[in-house]
Amino acid sequence: MITFENVTKIYQSTGKQIKALDNVNLHIEEGEIFGVIGFSGAGKSSLVRCANLLERPTLGKIVVNSQDLLKLSPKELREAKRNIGMVFQHFNLLNSKTVFTNVAMPLLLMNKSKKEVENRVHELLDFVGLRDKAKNYPDQLSGGQKQRVGIARALATEPAVLLCDEATSALDPQTTESILKLLKRINQEYNITILLITHEMGVIREICDKVAVLDQGKIIESGSVFEVFAQPRTEIAHDFVSTVMHDEIPESVHQLIQTQQSTSQIYRIVFVGNSAGTPLLSQIAKRFDVEVNVLFGSITELQEIPFGNLIVKFEGEAKEINRVLMFINQQEVTIKEILADVS
Repeated sequence: MITFENVTKIYQSTGKQIKALDNVNLHIEEGEIFGVIGFSGAGKSSLVRCANLLERPTLGKIVVNSQDLLKLSPKELREAKRNIGMVFQHFNLLNSKTVFTNVAMPLLLMNKSKKEVENRVHELLDFVGLRDKAKNYPDQLSGGQKQRVGIARALATEPAVLLCDEATSALDPQTTESILKLLKRINQEYNITILLITHEMGVIREICDKVAVLDQGKIIESGSVFEVFAQPRTEIAHDFVSTVMHDEIPESVHQLIQTQQSTSQIYRIVFVGNSAGTPLLSQIAKRFDVEVNVLFGSITELQEIPFGNLIVKFEGEAKEINRVLMFINQQEVTIKEILADVS
């Protein structure tokens, strides 16, 4: 549905070259909600704007809906863009026009009949819950309502692809949740493929199927949301995951680790899915001659799958602790020792 092949974007600024995208390769399947996350300046906006050629890449190939956008004539490109909707961070509404006219604008530019425009706009305003705001102006709306208008406008031409450029970053948490539910509904009911960029890992966790981590213009990690959350391979991905999984060790536990005697060993145990309900520590306490102390724990839900994280201390003879580790490794959990010099 959307493919980036070796895409590089270079900007010229005061005689210097700024590489916003560096040999990016990305593939998004039809019907997916694909998230791209990165810190400010990572190249996220350049990437999403290249997806519909608001920014033309310096090098590479971009295919959307089986069309190589860079090979299209201006007329063909205009036609192709009608199949690619875009939702902006700051709404980009026309303040001098009513909600109805803002949503209708893409259809008016296509010279659709008055009846077609009215039917489509009313259908979309019903869908986003703003039918009663049709005659209002943007200044009379809340931030969430403005974004709903922007989403309705992006859907006016019945696109197969929806690009979201930080669509929730200007909204409060409660409004963000409602907009994400709306995007999920769009994906499910209209079967629209969504490419969503954000700096908020909570957004990725909430609705995305897959995620790519962008840093300094490069994709440094990608995979299913579950894979990246469960076992982030890069430090940046781990930092993002930690913001929503709350698995960072508290400072008091850090200090405790530093002062442990040689008879103590400390581990992180990760429980996923059905294993989250297994009484593992209870079984260990009954079977082995070790003392088990839980130093820290959290459990959350990831794509409706329980995901637990425990920091535990095992105290006892080394031989008995090794027996415990052998037992744990036979279970459906992940365990990793936390060393005393952890930072």
